Amino acid sequence: MRHRLVVWSQAWAGLFMMVLLAGAAHAQQLPDFTTLAQEQSASVVRVEADTERQQQSRQMQDPWGREMPEQFRDFFGEQMPGMPREQQPRRSQGSGFIISEDGYIVTNHHVIANASEVRVRTSDHRIFRAEVVGTDEPSDIAVLKVDAEGLPAVRIGDSDALQVGEWVLAIGAPFGMDYSVTAGIVSAKGRSLGERYVPFIQSDVAINPGNSGGPLFNTDGEVVGINSQIYTRSGGFMGLSFSIPSNLVMDIVDQLQTAGQVSRGWLGIAMDDSYNDDPDLAESFGLERSVGALVVHVYEDTPARAAGLQPGDLILEFDGREVIRFSDLAPMVGATRPGTEVDLLVLRNGEEITLPLEVGELAEQEPTRMGQAQPGVPDEATNPLNILVRDLTREEARDIADGGVMVTEVMPGPAAESGLRSGDIITMIHGQFVTSVEDFERVMANLPEGRRIALRIVRNGTTRFISIGLT
Repeated sequence: MRHRLVVWSQAWAGLFMMVLLAGAAHAQQLPDFTTLAQEQSASVVRVEADTERQQQSRQMQDPWGREMPEQFRDFFGEQMPGMPREQQPRRSQGSGFIISEDGYIVTNHHVIANASEVRVRTSDHRIFRAEVVGTDEPSDIAVLKVDAEGLPAVRIGDSDALQVGEWVLAIGAPFGMDYSVTAGIVSAKGRSLGERYVPFIQSDVAINPGNSGGPLFNTDGEVVGINSQIYTRSGGFMGLSFSIPSNLVMDIVDQLQTAGQVSRGWLGIAMDDSYNDDPDLAESFGLERSVGALVVHVYEDTPARAAGLQPGDLILEFDGREVIRFSDLAPMVGATRPGTEVDLLVLRNGEEITLPLEVGELAEQEPTRMGQAQPGVPDEATNPLNILVRDLTREEARDIADGGVMVTEVMPGPAAESGLRSGDIITMIHGQFVTSVEDFERVMANLPEGRRIALRIVRNGTTRFISIGLT
């Protein structure tokens, strides 16, 4: 009996030691950020901006545009984008980081937007007045300059090399509390939040108002992003934070320092933002997955038109990089310098083709105004869609670059089931342009049976595709 007790005691002791060793091994796998925080905090600054007490324009209140989801606006607090139309507070604050020993500093555009005076507080408690060297609202990046030498500058890392699951660390001044350090992992890359030009890094690093403009470090102590936004329903951190990739940041910084403005690539197309969530529409194009960017319109006198891109084309690759969703394309194009020669891999009528294209320069574009629906005279439909159409009036046709026919009646059938409405303008059916009732009838007579087809339509000024299943 005594022997058994000794054996059991030894077994339990061995098991206890294994648990301790496993815990120690697990602890050794977790990163130690103490050295990184000590070395890099001196490169992080607090940015304070005084603003004029005046009525702001809607564009200044909300530079991200109506596409930005409300949950992301809440991060910025009262001094940030998306605030109500009333007088601005006197002072806003955020974070920034030193990129050169002679006083160049990077922060967010929204931290210093409309500022009459900008100040920078360093870790050794010095306060400098800062000059705004340049600012780029679409990417939310600003460059400041202070009159100082020998400042501790950060090292810039390669954000493209960042991996999902990698540890990252943020340093900033949330709620004015200087040099707060938080850590987490990279949750995703290339996130689109409605803004066209920034493929955000998503992480679970805790950031809050005041962190805006601060750096996101990798474990090598290199800056891989600028902390810019969080997803929130309450106004506080909820586990989703978003940073602007360092490679994009430094390209913007270089342009602001050398030219004072940013030049972006441009194609001159409109895309269907619903295609990637519509498997039926993908089936209409002969695809099993809704991948690519679906072109709904190609504007006149643009690089896309010169390259031969057409409505109904699916862009699968841009310059050798895969396009999974429509939102992937704009950051790729915007980051490409105008004049660069690239290849587009396009799916057209079930066949992959390559289109060489010279990227143009983005300029401010006026919105295209589409004609409004006019009442038609009901008649009897004799086509597979069971709809009635008419030619466009001269006034309507002037605003529709590719022409089309107006839907005047949608009767029970496949088109009605797919959501086609009276007043829609059909411009393309199954890859073929439709510019008149005669074109419409010709295409209808040759539609395939028992499969899905895609219609390009204009509805209330917006161009999109819908999928219709034929019996």
